[in-house]
Formats: sequence, structure tokens, C-alpha cells
Amino acid sequence: MTTFHLAPAVADVFPGTRVALVTATGLRGREPWPRTATAVEELERRLADGTWSPADETDPRVEAWHAAYRSFGTNPRRVRPSVDALGRRLAKKGALPRVNPAVDSYNAVSVRHGLPAGAFDLDRVTGDVDIRPAHGTEAFTPLGEPDAVETPKPGEIVYADAAGILTRHWNHRDAHRTRVTEDSARVVFALETLRADHDGGLLDTAADELRALLAPHAERTAVHHLDPARLHATV
Repeated sequence: MTTFHLAPAVADVFPGTRVALVTATGLRGREPWPRTATAVEELERRLADGTWSPADETDPRVEAWHAAYRSFGTNPRRVRPSVDALGRRLAKKGALPRVNPAVDSYNAVSVRHGLPAGAFDLDRVTGDVDIRPAHGTEAFTPLGEPDAVETPKPGEIVYADAAGILTRHWNHRDAHRTRVTEDSARVVFALETLRADHDGGLLDTAADELRALLAPHAERTAVHHLDPARLHATV
């Protein structure tokens, strides 16, 4: 079991934080996921015919993340929140990246609802996970760059386990070590908002949609939440 902790230092500064942790156990990433393929294709079709567009930095859901990034010293136009970067890529290219079914599922849900999302292979996580300010001494190896090592700045919000940093700039980029592949069998997906008073219901809807995409390809799924009233969740 892995316990996720929302640090009081984060909850105090960002009181509207709410994180939905969607877990999938016994995940089968090498079989066809037709519902996910349809969900991705539907978003691309709606973008192409002009009936939908992804949230951009003028949307309150994304603007809140820009403000948060600036508060801990990150320029959000150079280092963008994940949902902002994904939406911009979709708007420019007209298509979402195809990585693997699990990643494609959370990407589709993320961009559809304008909420950042990420995932960790729980079999590669060491100990518990904290959402906290970085100390400035930890190591981070970016996704897709196994030989690179970065050091987050002190105060930058990160996900971290006992072995190092799992995300930089809160949700800008995940670590290579805990990446989700077709062979990941125990995965936790994180969906986030900084506007729980406005978007708490949207977050719940997104978590339910993600769970529905995962459930046909998993032995078990569940949803847990973190917020200032619930600082710990064991998944």
C-alpha cells in the first residue's frame, strides 16, 4: 500500500486544492482498449468540426495553475502546466499523442475537462508519496530522458517519494522511473484542481470517466481524494 500526503504547507497556500487518485490494479495494457480509442477520436473530431476546443490559459481552470506556478517561481508560459501544454499541442496538431492505452485514457480525460492529469506505476514507487515544496536538494530524471538529472528549486511544488522527485512544477512533467507503460499492472492516476469550490464536481466527473475507461481492463479500480480536509489517502 502507498499513502499519498498533501503537505499542510501546500494546503495552506492553495486551499482550493483537490486531487482525485484513481487506482487500477491488474491492469492489462497490451489488449485493445476500444472505449479509449473512441474517446480520443471523438475529441479530435469535435475539434476538427469546431464544436469543441481545449481550455487555454484564458480559461479559469488553467489560469489558476498559471498563478500557482508563478507563486513558486516558475514561468508558466515557458514551463506550462500539463493540461495547458497538452491542449496547445492538440489545438496545433489536431491530434492527441498515442502513447499506450492507460496514458491515452488520462490524456483524453484531462484535455476534455481542462484538468491536469498524470500517473505513476506503483510498482516503481518507493515508500509513500508527498505533494510538497521541494527542498532544493532532490534529484529528478525527466520522462524520456533516463540519463538526465535535474534539481527542482526550493519551494517548487512536487510529488516526491522516498527515492526522489516524481513530478516537477507540480504537474508539468513526470519522472522516467515511475512512467506508465503497457506492462504497468498497478497504476495510480492523479487528476487535480486548484478551484475545488468551482470545479470539485467537474473533478468527480472526470475521475468517474477515467475509471470507466480503465475498468474493462483492470481487476479492480477505486477513487480516493486529497484536499485540505483530507491530507492523507492510502491507495
